[in-house]
Amino acid sequence: MEELLRLINGYQVSQAIHVAATLGIADRLAGEPRSVDELALATDTHAPSLYRLLRALAAIGVLTEQPDRRFALAPLGEGLRGDAPESPAAWAAFIGRSYYWSAWSNLLHSVRTGENAFSALHGVDVWAYRIEHPEEAEVFDAAMTALARRVTAAVLDAYDFGRHAVIADIGGGHGALLAAILERHPQVEGVLFDQAAVVAAAAPTDRCQIVGGSFFESVPEGADAYILKAVLHDWEDESAVAILRTCRHAAPAGSALLLIERRLGPPNGEPAAKFSDLNMLVGPGGRERTLDEYAALLEVAGYRLIGETPAGAVTVIEAR
Repeated sequence: MEELLRLINGYQVSQAIHVAATLGIADRLAGEPRSVDELALATDTHAPSLYRLLRALAAIGVLTEQPDRRFALAPLGEGLRGDAPESPAAWAAFIGRSYYWSAWSNLLHSVRTGENAFSALHGVDVWAYRIEHPEEAEVFDAAMTALARRVTAAVLDAYDFGRHAVIADIGGGHGALLAAILERHPQVEGVLFDQAAVVAAAAPTDRCQIVGGSFFESVPEGADAYILKAVLHDWEDESAVAILRTCRHAAPAGSALLLIERRLGPPNGEPAAKFSDLNMLVGPGGRERTLDEYAALLEVAGYRLIGETPAGAVTVIEAR
């Protein structure tokens, strides 16, 4: 029963970590322990209430409470530092945003109707909402960049991108994955493609062309390989096929298509993938898929599945 209650109350933990990440608590504790009053002054918060937050985080091993209401980072909390390798801090700062958090509170609506919770609640999809609220787009883009870093090393170790002369990363955000590919393979050239407002924040990289646009309309032509990382899972089948067809239209004969996605996995396992699928249901309106389901989408769009290369939490699905 205690384990069940812990799961039920999981929302409390994620919100507490979200607030700490938003306030940058871990970065402020990076050098040495600090008192609640110091932290409250630095974060413009109410000291007694901040203490209640921090002692709760200490109780679950994120922080360590010391005498006189001083706090230090516990080993677990070190991962929330912005400079920590593969830090999920930006993701924690995103998931608790009220506009997105409220979509999860509308999960019951999605389960009853099959409709996307976010659109039902806000009247627009997540993409239109972030265009209207650029401050939220900034938080989201930072979270996506952080997640990209978490899987990049595994993907680069598993798949040989050096076999392709020109790689186009479609929906590549700020270009974290593509920059890592180009750094590891000096002979490769890249094209970073995403919405104009997104790629405007991308750092210039040697041997990389940056192009803004919509992957429902057109993507850069002539690449030897096209990457779609964590793109198709944002969309239902009809839209996913439309994105694939846009890539197919731009791709020269023999070019590769590389889908980097989670796989749902077998029944009774892979909880991260199953809950990511629920996140797609309430958020962007897409879904996680099995390999067979990706193969079916590819066939409709004019591609042939070649195989897959597992890479940690994700897999690289190759088609031509």
